Amino acid sequence: MSTLALFSDTPAEIHTAAFERWLADQRAAGTLRQASSIAVYGEMWAAFTAWCLGQQPTVTLASLDPRDLEAFHAARFGTKNSDLSLTPRHALRLMRLIDRVLGHHAAEMNQQPNTAAADWIASHPEVRFADAASADPLPEYLSSVEARHLIAYLSAARPRPGLSEARRNSHSSFTWQELRNRTAVALQLGGGLTPGDVRVLTLQSPTSHGGRVRERPWKVSVPGNGSSLPRETPIAPWAGELLQHWLQVRAEAGIPGEFLFPSTRTGKPWSKLSHYQCARQVLEDAGLDSSEGGSFRLRHTFAIRQLRRGTDAVQVARWLGIEPEAMRKYDRVVAAPADVI
Repeated sequence: MSTLALFSDTPAEIHTAAFERWLADQRAAGTLRQASSIAVYGEMWAAFTAWCLGQQPTVTLASLDPRDLEAFHAARFGTKNSDLSLTPRHALRLMRLIDRVLGHHAAEMNQQPNTAAADWIASHPEVRFADAASADPLPEYLSSVEARHLIAYLSAARPRPGLSEARRNSHSSFTWQELRNRTAVALQLGGGLTPGDVRVLTLQSPTSHGGRVRERPWKVSVPGNGSSLPRETPIAPWAGELLQHWLQVRAEAGIPGEFLFPSTRTGKPWSKLSHYQCARQVLEDAGLDSSEGGSFRLRHTFAIRQLRRGTDAVQVARWLGIEPEAMRKYDRVVAAPADVI
């Protein structure tokens, strides 16, 4: 296979291509099948890529060194567990991913591998030995206060007839992109969708008929892919109201195409990096930590809420599109006295 074209690519293209080629080989070898794992790795790499491209000068796969990784870790995840910084177990998973992609990229380029990630792991014993079963972290999720605050923040982008005139019409100042971003985040919190799920939804995905309120979507159909089957998942009423408003605004704007959440006015699909950045900005603007796990905390919050309401774990697994065995990670959370919404 010829790889000469990669040398003329931009750093962003090289970052993306390196991950996609590594992922393709992992899937072809059968070592990476779970859609949830693939989505997590995609989020991790997107975060790493966004940080690298935001540096001056840009951090490339060739120039990356342990000092860059130390800065990335400190800047993105903080230094204390109390500020929702990355746990050692998650840091190990992230650095291992970077190391594996770097090694795969070097092999394709017939170059010496960049060992920056491996060197960083070796210099951090608390991360290096974090893979013991006892170190397995609990799923990160929003507290009841955080969830209610985020719901209120997201809902400000839709009409709210019961409020004062000023607050009732505040939604009119939102651009269609801002409304899209908030609605996409709403479906992750109110429906347990992954970022990848959100990007592949089509205009046929929402279901409104048969619901309690006329024209308000109450579930969405998620298309299948090579790793998961098509599925349906219910969405919270507040998320359905926001989705209903988005569908109206999208239609009035005359945005073409089949994607529920297009990237542009011409209907182009939403890229992973752009979607990641938009979701992160929504969380930051809402005053919530958008660090590692930020987007998936919304999905975990949905799952925990359903389990605490007494929904069977197998049913919740179907809604999430995962194997029932994967629900075990919530056992310690659900068994503990936690307040989630």
